[in-house]
Amino acid sequence: MNASGRCLCGAVTFTARDVERGLHVCHCSMCRRWTGGPSFSTHVGGVVFEGDEHIARFQSSDWAERGFCKRCGTSLFYRLVEPDQYILHMGSFDDPSFFSVESEIYVDGKPPGYEIGGEHPRLTEAEFLASLGGQGD
Repeated sequence: MNASGRCLCGAVTFTARDVERGLHVCHCSMCRRWTGGPSFSTHVGGVVFEGDEHIARFQSSDWAERGFCKRCGTSLFYRLVEPDQYILHMGSFDDPSFFSVESEIYVDGKPPGYEIGGEHPRLTEAEFLASLGGQGD
């Protein structure tokens, strides 16, 4: 499935291809600090941005960077440097109605004030890192 999206002010727009319908919810401290809560995001097969000059990129680890709009601050993506894979935030899609939660990670770091409903895998930090072979945030 292909889908479009944008930042809050519209300076950055995108068209994504091969968008997965499953959302991955991350409760790690970096995602919570960056988005103001858990990160709801999905993998895409590729993305083309318009207004790229308005995208700031922050290298948050040796293997990943986070992108946001310089004008309005909208969190747009988490990108794995190798293999150049974009993971886009649900809130930036024009129509997020087709998404559903598929998994949660870093559940042991989640504050006690909220719960994500539904039946899906919930991995602790250690379980998630083990599934990646040691890479994380």
